[in-house]
Amino acid sequence: MKTATAFLLVSCLVAVAYAGRIYRDTKYTAKYDNVNVDEILRSDRLVKNYFDCLMDKGPCTPEGSELKKSIPDALQTECSKCTEKQKEKAHKVIRHLIENKPDMWSQLEAKWDPTGEYRKKYDAEYKKITN
Repeated sequence: MKTATAFLLVSCLVAVAYAGRIYRDTKYTAKYDNVNVDEILRSDRLVKNYFDCLMDKGPCTPEGSELKKSIPDALQTECSKCTEKQKEKAHKVIRHLIENKPDMWSQLEAKWDPTGEYRKKYDAEYKKITN
């Protein structure tokens, strides 16, 4: 099921996996804001590597490790430390996972939002980005 949890979970994925978890002025660093997300999403291998990291099924890159550490914070704070570019890229990743990798998305959601708390919280935002 398509849910708003995707918005925040993937915001974290984009913001932290490609940006790392270095804080400046309470924002995640913008160091990786120019990463080509389309290129990454075209690589099933890279998507699977990040997925395996987040699901504790495989090794993590330094960015993946930081992502895992940051997901709870980003979900709780509505990605308040994300830059606008990071949020835009998150929307792209959300759509990709939901439309092209629904099994991965379901597993990520089950792990990072087992009670559905964030899905409910972010439902309105999710509807905005998918319309």
